[in-house]
Amino acid sequence: MAPLTNSTARVVDPVLSQFTRGYRQAGLIAEELFPRAYVPVRGFKTIRFGKESFRRYQTRRSPGTATKRITYGYESDPAKLYQHALDAVVPREHVGEAEAGPGINLKQGAARLVMDVMQLDAEIQAAELATNEANYGDDNKDTLSGSDQWDHADSKPKDVIKEGKEAVRKRIGREPNKLILPKPVFNALDDHPALLEKLKYTSSDNVTAELLARYFGVSKVVVADGVFADSNDDDDDFTDVWGNFAILAYVPEGERQDVQVPSFGYTYTLEGHPFAEVERWDADSKSWINGITDERSAEFVGSDAGYLISDVLGG
Repeated sequence: MAPLTNSTARVVDPVLSQFTRGYRQAGLIAEELFPRAYVPVRGFKTIRFGKESFRRYQTRRSPGTATKRITYGYESDPAKLYQHALDAVVPREHVGEAEAGPGINLKQGAARLVMDVMQLDAEIQAAELATNEANYGDDNKDTLSGSDQWDHADSKPKDVIKEGKEAVRKRIGREPNKLILPKPVFNALDDHPALLEKLKYTSSDNVTAELLARYFGVSKVVVADGVFADSNDDDDDFTDVWGNFAILAYVPEGERQDVQVPSFGYTYTLEGHPFAEVERWDADSKSWINGITDERSAEFVGSDAGYLISDVLGG
């Protein structure tokens, strides 16, 4: 977080800002693919990496000769942060005394509501980016059909994952370490004959993300459980944010997550964001207003580090 100054202290609530930066809605997984990388400016160029570290260089040097050089990354596509802001309205009747203002629990409740909405919006944007086939090369995507779809008893999900892992390894020199599975896809694997056979040799009574990670040979299986209301009709079912896809990706783990570490993608975020604004009184609505502002943009920086599997389940 950027240090507070005399000017920013008047518009930022530092206590609630710490709450908003630490708050995570359950079931949302966008930052598994696009971890936040904090930047000091709103407009910049992303850093991309080639295959320099995989090429063979003649590093032997004779006395008095110049040392050979290699370039560390290069500036590529321009990126721009977008501001996202939302206010929560706390009516005076919910507070009791307007002069006192909401207590910390009520403030956190208002901030939680706003963060739920803003994080869901970020999740949907990340899913639209990560499941867009146009963002992947021909060798980094596959579309399943018929008996190859994973809700078919004769399908072979492990073979599909193995092919995807090898495709990524050939492009970036590392196998993907994460597999993203929307909840319906995870549920289909839970009943898959190959996985049920696997359970016979384990102590587990059901398929878990950890078992799937071992089965598919990845470091982590992430179950995407996010849903959203796709209409204004309260009787309609929710829609799964991540649709009918599965995604393999290499995303650094245990490393500093910033613009200098190669990754499938990042959510570039302005330093000090998101933050909670100091609450204000609105006389017209006779309510206290609690606002949160975020400036961010999810960006691909290495689509070769991903493999998209479409139409994973049958209709």
